[in-house]
Amino acid sequence: MFSKILSASVLGINAFIVEIETHLDNALPNFIIVGLPDSAVKESKERVIAAIKNSNIPFPAKKITINLAPADVRKEGSGFDLPIALGILTAIGLISNEVTEGILFLGELSLEGVIRPIHGALPIAYEAKRLGFRAVAVPEGNANEAALVDGIDVIPLGSLIQTINYLNGNQTIEPRKVDKQKIFEESQFNYNLDFADVKGQQNVKRAIEVAAAGGHNILMIGPPGSGKTMLAKRIPSILPPLTIEEALETTKIHSVAGLLQSNESLVTIRPFRAPHHTISDAALVGGGINKIKPGEISLAHHGVLFLDELPEFARNVLEVLRQPLEDKKICISRTKMTIEYPANFMLVCSMNPCPCGNYGNPNQECTCTPTQIQKYQSKISGPLLDRIDIHIEVPAVKYQELTDKSMGESSKDIRARVIHAREIQAERFKGKKNLYKNADMSSKDIRKFCILDDKAHEILKVAMSKLGLSARAYDKILKVSRTIADLDNSEIIKPHHISEAIQYRSLDRNFWRGGL
Repeated sequence: MFSKILSASVLGINAFIVEIETHLDNALPNFIIVGLPDSAVKESKERVIAAIKNSNIPFPAKKITINLAPADVRKEGSGFDLPIALGILTAIGLISNEVTEGILFLGELSLEGVIRPIHGALPIAYEAKRLGFRAVAVPEGNANEAALVDGIDVIPLGSLIQTINYLNGNQTIEPRKVDKQKIFEESQFNYNLDFADVKGQQNVKRAIEVAAAGGHNILMIGPPGSGKTMLAKRIPSILPPLTIEEALETTKIHSVAGLLQSNESLVTIRPFRAPHHTISDAALVGGGINKIKPGEISLAHHGVLFLDELPEFARNVLEVLRQPLEDKKICISRTKMTIEYPANFMLVCSMNPCPCGNYGNPNQECTCTPTQIQKYQSKISGPLLDRIDIHIEVPAVKYQELTDKSMGESSKDIRARVIHAREIQAERFKGKKNLYKNADMSSKDIRKFCILDDKAHEILKVAMSKLGLSARAYDKILKVSRTIADLDNSEIIKPHHISEAIQYRSLDRNFWRGGL
């Protein structure tokens, strides 16, 4: 007795089809799963046996062999429980082979036969549609997520017995439909934090606005309690809203990572990830021993990655950021596979200027020696610092500003200017692949689009000479000045644009390498 049920698994953020082949033999009862299953898949036989028995269906006393094809690719997760159970029931004739054709089945089984949600339903639904399946049958908890894919029926399943009744025509289940455009529009501005709550720090707010307008990485340096974290948490509220394509791509990553809530089908606001400084390099960029998962930089895709207390992160952790900051993706290689995750994020960092936090603070005396300060700051390498476009000092907030009853400028007003600048950039880079904002420009693009007048050229020449800036820092200044000009609706980069951009290299001007 033989049957074949189709299922799928994820590799990176993409899915591949898995054929569940079931063979029943009149030999001593045994249950074998082959085809490179991981521990979760091997344990599925216990869940499948209990679920079938607790659904009041006699379990066949035969030798059962399950093959997961292709047999040379490792299968992971608990999503094969349901198709394995259906394969056995089809092999014994309880379900017809014809009714399962053209349907992809996914789901974890509880011991009583309830179907539980799995990870990666959205990329699997995309793959099912691409390959021409007529339907994908998923757990009820994954139905809204999978239904984001147009052009394929999504069948929500609650239990094994309900699935059997549905396939045998004894129960009707309506395909799940969701209006993703409505969900997207209703919740894309659901931010709980607003820049209006921030007292003072006008210069810092301006630098953050410039960073958001051009997608630039930013580092804030200031004493404890000056509001660095408070400012960073509000950055997503001034970024342009996600497009529907960006929202779907972000949702795929969060689906694979298992971070979608049961009532959440679409990630509609830009992610904000703030890992602790004790994080490992594998957790930051992605990886794992057996199962390769996306790291924090991929979970921050199309959003913000905030590294608080930057010098406290391990040196090796910070250094792995260098390649994804340039390439906007991360390639994770293992002996048997190579997986690529997207990682196009805005890096936001904060740090104290010294171990005690008071170096450069006019109101508090610094207790650190020059050697301690230099050692503390040197934890951040020059190559990584070069990849951060904007360095801004965040001074302690004055008492008068703290007690001021007036509200600051709202995130909505700042976001309007940011969106206008991004629209200028979108028009400028129309038709260019992987070039959407000023921070994405290559050296060739900088030469073409960053046009300076004569006086601006002279200012930049003097700054490069006096500060000893690298070629990468030169490019960063031009990119930032291009964004400032866009906010000013200027086609030409003028002296005040380039001067402001140079001011956003605080570590080059004040602190870094012997400036103590």
